[in-house]
Amino acid sequence: MAKNVVNKYIWIVDTIQRYGRITREELNNLWVNSSFSDGIPMSRRTFYNYRQGIADMFNIDIENDSSTYEYYITGENGGQSSKLLNLLLDTASMSGMLRDSHDVSDRIILEDVPSARVNLPIVMQSLKSCNRIVFSYCSYNRVNTSHGVTIEPYCVRLFKQLWYVIGYNLKDRKIKTYSLDRMSDVVINQETFEMPADFDGTTYFNDCFGVMTSRGNARDVVLRVSLNKAKYLRALPLHHSQREEIHDHYSLFSYHLFLTNDFVSEILSHGADVEVVSPPELRAIVISQLRSALNQY
Repeated sequence: MAKNVVNKYIWIVDTIQRYGRITREELNNLWVNSSFSDGIPMSRRTFYNYRQGIADMFNIDIENDSSTYEYYITGENGGQSSKLLNLLLDTASMSGMLRDSHDVSDRIILEDVPSARVNLPIVMQSLKSCNRIVFSYCSYNRVNTSHGVTIEPYCVRLFKQLWYVIGYNLKDRKIKTYSLDRMSDVVINQETFEMPADFDGTTYFNDCFGVMTSRGNARDVVLRVSLNKAKYLRALPLHHSQREEIHDHYSLFSYHLFLTNDFVSEILSHGADVEVVSPPELRAIVISQLRSALNQY
């Protein structure tokens, strides 16, 4: 299927999602002003064909309310499929918006993000074919590059705008995580492997914040959070286990997860707005990190 047709599908789904309910006339007016139409209205027949294509490709049904003549979306998949679709929609929507805003490009300030577009397609292909991949890796915390790293890729994960591949390292005989932007000379090995029947990416990271895992047990964590920061954490929960207990001048946020460096760094990034209440060992780690930082001054 032509890439442009898929982009049109995504534009239609994204537009209807954003408006909630919209008539075909309203949708058509937005379509004419988009970068996909070339100024040509969408005919009733074309819209019908696009609806069928969207249902087949994304399992999304665009329904019509006969009393208001408005269209709305039903039937979205849940779980990881829904997250993947939302990521696809967000990316395509942003791409289209930027394409339509070239005349104000000097007023759009973007963040410089390490790119994974070179390595991600190779890794995704290896996931589909269950082939091993070989690459060189320069870790953030090491000076020398490791060459000839061979893994059996199990899954990929997006965290804080960086892509990671998680797989079984044949030399170390354990599952490890690699950042795609630190990988080079990535090639697909001809040797295939069988995915472990008991591995599930969502379960593997269930008790993790970020991409770091732990051999220990997940712990119950309580954070005391200022009122303003609590609004932020409600909008962007740190973990799926997050629960909130609201008080007059603060909130207590509870979690169940591993006490990894990723999580400690996240706590420290919020400064005085977040205090560790429990467990005691996490509180001690944060205090130690704060003292080390203060000693630099």
